[in-house]
Amino acid sequence: MHIIQQEIGLPKITAKKVGDNHTLFTIAPLPNGYGMTLGNSFRRVLLSSLPGAAVAAVKIKGATHEYTALDKVKDSVLDMLLNFKQLSLKKHSKKPTILKLELKNHSGEVKASDITKDADVEILNKDLVITTLDKKNELKMEIVIEKNVGYLPAAERQKNNKEVGLIYLDAMFSPVKQVRYDVSNTRVGQMTDLDKLELEVKTNGSMIPEDAVKFASNILKSYFDLFNQKEEAIEEEFLTDPAKAIKDKEDPATVSLIGGVDDVVGEASTEKYTPIETLQFTPRTLNALINGGIGSVEQLMKCNPAKIAELRGFGSKALDEVKEKLATKNLELEVED
Repeated sequence: MHIIQQEIGLPKITAKKVGDNHTLFTIAPLPNGYGMTLGNSFRRVLLSSLPGAAVAAVKIKGATHEYTALDKVKDSVLDMLLNFKQLSLKKHSKKPTILKLELKNHSGEVKASDITKDADVEILNKDLVITTLDKKNELKMEIVIEKNVGYLPAAERQKNNKEVGLIYLDAMFSPVKQVRYDVSNTRVGQMTDLDKLELEVKTNGSMIPEDAVKFASNILKSYFDLFNQKEEAIEEEFLTDPAKAIKDKEDPATVSLIGGVDDVVGEASTEKYTPIETLQFTPRTLNALINGGIGSVEQLMKCNPAKIAELRGFGSKALDEVKEKLATKNLELEVED
């Protein structure tokens, strides 16, 4: 892990549930540039490399190809195949499974719940409408369910299997329906160029977002480990591990990365430090204080009005704002001599 974590502490990961199988992860603080690095890596792996199940092929009685029109069936075979692509499935084994859908003297909608149950496959959206039968009619089909990763076009599988009546589908196996990431600035103390990563993940329910992120992180780790199979540390003094970052963060004799390698944080590091942003100043006032070296509420309270009035870009309105914000917390500036 980056040596800067000794100064700012380990990144904290929070998960906020947005909806069903929809979670927003927030990771901060991160070194400058690492938000984009992690966000883009996670997005690519989540969309391309997670295992899932999908309808790979369908055999329908009376249909020889996808452009067939069946008697007393409202939808064409092509429309039914498009509906099958919307099926959300959870499959336990990698071996292909054949599900059956057989209806006789049926009128009205045909739903995913009409598919014969199988212990190896769980249908998550049973209310999905596959087609509609006019009057009393019959429908007989076999549905091939496969478990795989990524995207497999129908033409690729059709080359190796030319079974009569079997119609192949382009299969998207990933259980992740949506991934979005956003990187914004955050700060720790006077370090204002740190990253905050927000990673939004939505799945179809066959894998919850938390498990999807864990799986993606394991994939990334396995590939990065190929470059360091002997686990040799290069320039070890510029790396840190999580345990060391926590220990050094709590140690009052931690080396300060801001002041230089020869500056040691002494007793001041044990004092209470409340980021000045908690007072919710206007951007102009906040920037004037930070540029003047005032990054915490405690530092501000040690200043008298005359001292902060000397700050660049700091006028009487800003001084009044400081007094008002401190008063809301029952605090005040230091009294002038």
